[in-house]
Amino acid sequence: MLLLGLTGSLATGKSTVSNLLSQPPYSLPIIDADVLAREVVEPGTAGYNKILKQFASTTPDLLLPAPTERKGRPLNRAALGRRVFGSTPSRQRERKILNSIVHPAVRWAMAKSIFYYYLCGHWAVVLDIPLLYDSRLDIFAPVVLMVAANADVQMERLRSRDPHLSQEDARDRVA
Repeated sequence: MLLLGLTGSLATGKSTVSNLLSQPPYSLPIIDADVLAREVVEPGTAGYNKILKQFASTTPDLLLPAPTERKGRPLNRAALGRRVFGSTPSRQRERKILNSIVHPAVRWAMAKSIFYYYLCGHWAVVLDIPLLYDSRLDIFAPVVLMVAANADVQMERLRSRDPHLSQEDARDRVA
């Protein structure tokens, strides 16, 4: 089975490309690392518990006020993002810690998905992974599609997708 890597920076159009590849005539299954990253930190998961242990004492608004499930209050992703995105040494350190929690869980979920699609007889799967090279997962994808956009387009796309982000928060994420 062919594994196609799809990568690019935040808000460059990866979802647009994966949408195209998931529809006829291609009809390829998409394994989206961002979707998996949200799933592996849902209330009740090991990732969720590790994030609480690491960040709850120093991030008072880490959890959203109203529970959506009986398993616990969902993470306030915006608050966590403010905590880990940016170029200061402390934010970079915190981001490494968060990545050390989330990335292994995402890799395991991806492996299970790849195996599932293999068993279903798919000839190819798209691995939509924003940090494909940073996470060194490019070794599994002999073909890589890189999506790029200039910084102004990225900022425009990000602010329209996530209107709750301030200009500074958006700039920190694009940087």
